[in-house]
Amino acid sequence: MSHLGARVLLAPMEGLLDHTLRDVLTRVGGVDLCVSEFIRVTNTVLPRRAFIRVAPELLNNSCTVAGVPVRVQLLGSDPDYLAANAAALAELQPAGIDLNFGCPAKTVNQHRGGAVLLDEPELVGQIVAAVRRAVPAHIPVSAKMRLGFNDDSRAEDCALAIEAAGASDLVVHARTKAHGYRPPAYWDRIADLRQRVRLPMVANGEIWTLADALRCREVTGCDRLMIGRGMVADPGLALAITQHDALTQGGAMQSAVAWTQILGLMRLFWQGIALRVAPRHRAGRLKQWLNYLRRVYPEAQEAFDQLRLLHDPEKIDQWLAAQAVG
Repeated sequence: MSHLGARVLLAPMEGLLDHTLRDVLTRVGGVDLCVSEFIRVTNTVLPRRAFIRVAPELLNNSCTVAGVPVRVQLLGSDPDYLAANAAALAELQPAGIDLNFGCPAKTVNQHRGGAVLLDEPELVGQIVAAVRRAVPAHIPVSAKMRLGFNDDSRAEDCALAIEAAGASDLVVHARTKAHGYRPPAYWDRIADLRQRVRLPMVANGEIWTLADALRCREVTGCDRLMIGRGMVADPGLALAITQHDALTQGGAMQSAVAWTQILGLMRLFWQGIALRVAPRHRAGRLKQWLNYLRRVYPEAQEAFDQLRLLHDPEKIDQWLAAQAVG
């Protein structure tokens, strides 16, 4: 169950790409594997409900409704507590356990989580090794890292430590914490890492279009890509990548999903939000997604303008119903 054949992976994005959006995006097709948002581990072993809250897919054979496997991501800095939580999580039979060495959030880094650990390759290795030992062999243990914290001078050390500790595969977001999400992504550094590390590697960062995906594969040498914001902006991107041979004839920059389908996905998303999000926050979640969709769909700009001042869920219900009729 290593999922090494997975070609397109859906990235976790704290506060954006959660269970509800995973469900919607994986229905489009083209995504082979998802990773959940991180579950923070401190000095306790979390109850089952803490894992299920972030990854309700655990109740569905660790798959989305569309049948796409979901790995569950843990974040922390204590090898023993991470191992104990991984063992507890393993009882729920996740499609894999991923370890977060990439989160750039200041509050997370101040509490020794995420990208700040990339200054301590030895600790990174100890964490991966401890989790690997604690989890049954059939459950993959993977890792996601950035190129470093303030600079990329220890990227090779971290990747080598992750490999030596027994990880099944490694996602590399081709920026440091200091780079944040500013373009460009330094894909050539992933190619450098692949010269040193035999561990199966997944390239991540700044993949917005089919052309980006093809160029990233060429530069990094990675067959497999992880996409986050690019999939939120263009839900058909994974599908376009898997069908790229048919699309290269003049269609490389065009989404594989029509706006009418996006409206259907938005209604599904809105229904999912209604089950999980307080009424006062629901409109914000829909506008957050529309804000990304504006990059690809002119109709999303029009929708955003119409909804911008609406906060009442009932009014948004009415708007979505009117789109279905129109």
